[in-house]
Amino acid sequence: MSAYKSDFLHTLASRGFIHQVSEPEALDALAKKGAVTGYIGFDCTAASLHVGSLLPIMMLHWMQQTGHKPIALMGGGTTRVGDPSGKDESRRILTDEMINENLKGIRAIFSKFLKFGDGKSDAIMANNADWLNALNYIDFLRDVGKHFSVNRMLAFDSVKMRLDRQQELSFLEFNYMILQAYDFVELHKRTGCILQMGGSDQWGNIINGIDLGRRMMNAQLFALTSPLITTSSGAKMGKTAAGAVWLNADLMSPYNYWQYWRNTEDGDVERFLKLFTVLPLDEIARLAALKGQDINEAKKVLANESTALVHGRAAADEAAGTARKTFEDGTFAESLPTIEIPRAQLDGGYGVLTAAVAAGFVASTGEARRQIKGGGLKVNDETVSDEKMTLTAKNLTPEGVIKLSLGRKRHVLLKPV
Repeated sequence: MSAYKSDFLHTLASRGFIHQVSEPEALDALAKKGAVTGYIGFDCTAASLHVGSLLPIMMLHWMQQTGHKPIALMGGGTTRVGDPSGKDESRRILTDEMINENLKGIRAIFSKFLKFGDGKSDAIMANNADWLNALNYIDFLRDVGKHFSVNRMLAFDSVKMRLDRQQELSFLEFNYMILQAYDFVELHKRTGCILQMGGSDQWGNIINGIDLGRRMMNAQLFALTSPLITTSSGAKMGKTAAGAVWLNADLMSPYNYWQYWRNTEDGDVERFLKLFTVLPLDEIARLAALKGQDINEAKKVLANESTALVHGRAAADEAAGTARKTFEDGTFAESLPTIEIPRAQLDGGYGVLTAAVAAGFVASTGEARRQIKGGGLKVNDETVSDEKMTLTAKNLTPEGVIKLSLGRKRHVLLKPV
């Protein structure tokens, strides 16, 4: 178990959230003595956050649960620039309208994990557009830019990686680390925030903020990073054949979200229960001890608990019930995800490859062909052997739908309208 004395750091460490901490003893002592304010930044590049953002959200959740004050910083300003960390190419530039629209979708997620308000440990939602959009460039260069060494900035991994591969790094992106450092100083001024958390790829950016706080305000600030999560097989967390695992129900149904967690690799179950559920550690230890076929029970608990956090308990129970009917009882579950297709399309013959892409099983028809070659695609529980197969009204079940399946665990209903 961890050697930390504060509930906050002890909880994060024992659940596997900590990769690095700057001055751990000093931060631990402050967190034991009283409430600490800390933040994590989230850029607004899409209308929803995805599973990759769940780890930082859970860190803010546990921060609040242990009596401290979390800040979710929305990057309304920095999204206009783009973070080069871990990227091979420039981020596309979004308009202010697109950023504000994305912000609305993202805000809805946080209220499921954090309690916002004016209380001592109530969370704050901030937006760096409030101070970045109004900056005077000359003043900013004079007051903030003078504290940054270009030699040092060029040595950061995020910059070096792009330059070593001879990939272009725009001046706009080069400024990102200065803006992120300035966010930390600004939040310290406005809220007394002393801690910035983030993924391990953010370490250099956060250290910049600590250094800037010391130079501009003689403030003692802290960094805490989490490990970057990959699955046991080395795959990036939160990616499926069909793309990102979104947290908003209109981009990914609660059933498909439940299935994502149910399909966790055996070697990841214990770690994911600690990181992505709020179950007590002794209960997680009991589930992690299950062996053989029994590990599937632990996976169902993981799916139920993580889905309940994002979509609510009722949606999690319904997804679990649908899965049970479909897989264990072998019955036709009407609450499977349904995709509507124009009836005229069915009358003319709807290609099975196109249907697999529309169902979100695969990202391309080429990938669908590979699935058919491997015997992975089924129509109404019959294996598809011909990639030129077309779906017509003859394929409709008595319920008036076509059941499309990939493997044993992924199913959708195609419904003509």
